[in-house]
Amino acid sequence: MFDYKHPTKGLTSFNLLLYLDTITEAMKFSLDKRERFCILQLEEEKLLSNYSPNLKSEMLGLQRDGFKNVILDLAKVVFIDSSGLSALLVGVRLAKENKGTFVITNINPHIQKLIKISQLESILTIVPTLAESIDYVMMEELDRDLRG
Repeated sequence: MFDYKHPTKGLTSFNLLLYLDTITEAMKFSLDKRERFCILQLEEEKLLSNYSPNLKSEMLGLQRDGFKNVILDLAKVVFIDSSGLSALLVGVRLAKENKGTFVITNINPHIQKLIKISQLESILTIVPTLAESIDYVMMEELDRDLRG
């Protein structure tokens, strides 16, 4: 009898992301690391299953580097699928776990409609422009600082 071992069985979430990173395409993005937040800008037109594990892995890396506030700039993204939406939800979860803020900015009408259809509007923080996103994150930080 053939004993098949699934390649991901027994992996931690971090190791699973590293494994997925090795079987997916390289994702083009830029990072702007600032004192209180990081801006992650995707340089891809589509956020699909081939890039979603990379995005999740990058967000996990930012968390490990101490960035609890992340702004995801989707200005160049014109299409997103369910695995891309899943990656966005990972960003929300990581920010909440670290008492931080995850903001999505510069989304096009198609992606906005998909988020609405998926009923994720109440879960995702979407801000129209990058400048407004920076202001939003800084106000959230100020509010957390005042609450102690």
